Amino acid sequence: MGKKCTGGDNKKTSEKKGKGVEGVGESAVKCNGKGSKGTLKAATAVNEGQTFNKVAQEYSEDKAKAGGSLGWMVRGSMVGPFQEAAFALTPSTVDKPIVSPLVKTNFGYHIIMVEGRR
Repeated sequence: MGKKCTGGDNKKTSEKKGKGVEGVGESAVKCNGKGSKGTLKAATAVNEGQTFNKVAQEYSEDKAKAGGSLGWMVRGSMVGPFQEAAFALTPSTVDKPIVSPLVKTNFGYHIIMVEGRR
């Protein structure tokens, strides 16, 4: 997938670890009050070469404001559209992020980047 935007939120952080549990290390930009316009501005900034963590600090409206990191998540710990987007992404880095298409959930609009899989 190329650089795009997505929305979805994962308020639940799973503590599950073990064999057979697929997880992703995620970062996200989440915009509520700014709505899709704020998220689209964030996506444009990423697409123009700004680092993902800097964009998250500038545009996020929740804990992602600290650089975007949401930690490790497993299937079933995220809302549907967010989970689908996260598990479809190829892992990347904050300097050269690959982000999801814009996805809206009941938590707001999001841009997701996956940092790793396990």
